[in-house]
Amino acid sequence: MALTLASAAQLLQQHHLLHEIIRGDRWTLDANEFEGSDTPFSAVTYDTRKVDDGTLLFCKGAFRPEYLDGIDARGLAAYVSETEFHDRTAAPGLIVSDVRKAMSLLSAEFYGRPQEQLTVVGITGTKGKTTTAYFTQAVLNAISGGKAALFSSVDNCVDGHTYVESDLTTPESLDAFRMMGEAVGHGMRYLVMEVSSQAYKVDRVYGLTFDVGVFLNISPDHISPIEHPSFEDYLWCKRQIVDNCRTLVLGADADHADLIRQHAEREKRKVVTFALHDEDKHTTPADVVASPADPAHMQYRIEADGTDLGLFSLAIDGDFNYANAAAALAIVHTLGLDTSSAALHAMEQVTIAGRMERFEDPSTHTVAIVDYAHNGVSVTALLDYVEERFGKRHPYITLITGSAGDKAYDRREEIVEAAQHRINRFIFTEEDTNTESTEDICKQMAGYVTDPQVLSGIILDRAQAIENAAAAAKSHAERLDVILAIGKGNERWIKRLNRHTPYEGDDAVLARVLG
Repeated sequence: MALTLASAAQLLQQHHLLHEIIRGDRWTLDANEFEGSDTPFSAVTYDTRKVDDGTLLFCKGAFRPEYLDGIDARGLAAYVSETEFHDRTAAPGLIVSDVRKAMSLLSAEFYGRPQEQLTVVGITGTKGKTTTAYFTQAVLNAISGGKAALFSSVDNCVDGHTYVESDLTTPESLDAFRMMGEAVGHGMRYLVMEVSSQAYKVDRVYGLTFDVGVFLNISPDHISPIEHPSFEDYLWCKRQIVDNCRTLVLGADADHADLIRQHAEREKRKVVTFALHDEDKHTTPADVVASPADPAHMQYRIEADGTDLGLFSLAIDGDFNYANAAAALAIVHTLGLDTSSAALHAMEQVTIAGRMERFEDPSTHTVAIVDYAHNGVSVTALLDYVEERFGKRHPYITLITGSAGDKAYDRREEIVEAAQHRINRFIFTEEDTNTESTEDICKQMAGYVTDPQVLSGIILDRAQAIENAAAAAKSHAERLDVILAIGKGNERWIKRLNRHTPYEGDDAVLARVLG
């Protein structure tokens, strides 16, 4: 059903969001008082530059009244806002208590409620969301003949095979429903999407119910004045996925798993658990379990409800990725789909640019790994992998890192603390420093280094920092050098002053310097 001023007002009233409709000096709750109230909107947008004849505009975020100057001449049909702008436009304004919630509801309606034609999987957690999403999409594609879409922090895919770089972990609600509509148009049956804590904090997934919600793990992150004021708030936002799913897949070893189970029980959600088992240390019961079968060849065994599903190995390094694989199989198992050997082999083929991506120069005994690790927990997991894989050879480890500007300030010390007693050298460099000074962030991080045995230095240019580490490794061909470039993955930009500026990419630099 087409979205009109009248139907939009009715929907907003149903959700107790509509204050009134204002046009000039007329204030009312009845959209039918305005001519054209049953005329379908031709487009929806939150960008005034995209307004054309018949467009419904959402005035969200740091919206300025002057953005509306001259907009009537371009055909604005109506706007949705928490503030009325009758002195700037003759178009009727749907004045609401929360424009983001309104945008999510109305966007879904405008695009024909495409979520109802898809089986939607939402994945949250501090780490592992992207890898789990890619594994899940690969398995669902193998089962369905390529009918699984993907929204991730790396790429979006609406046709099962074409991947386009994404801007946000979870898209703005309007963009998400637009892409869902495109996925339906391409014949997709499944959608796998990452769900960030911010997605719930700012209502990007408001009104969306996941067929399967996934809670992988939780550890302190994204705590800053512009993100979450506390860990409690961060966890609370993550936990909203419990309220907004039909079945929950939960990491059995997640911190606060008991609290999450209580939440699920209160909301009468079925819970399916997964775990990575280590025969020497770990026996937490779980419905789906991955455990080492042949460590020498990195083969793991997967079991679901006590049934052996077979052996598999991954193309992505890191034992922790086998936990992500167990999560993916738990999702598929929860959906009641066949987790046969074909499903396992689909995961074996998955690689993700910038996620545990390895480069080697055998002639100089140099190994380099590019990864998105960006906090203390992920750096610890990365160094655990290096220790397990290369520890017996006593490698010289260089960590190239920075930290994001304007947010998550605690990450800076976390990264240093996680690494300084386990590596040989820090190179602090630019990340997405945005409006902060790159040099100031690097100096702050260097100030946290207290271990006299570890070297540290600052090279502001990120490409030069990687080149310096590679050159140093090549000058010591008798030792094993491990270079870890973290935080940026394969991103081809660095965020400076709220803009993405071109950058060669960590992976591209290493491919160039290591040949």
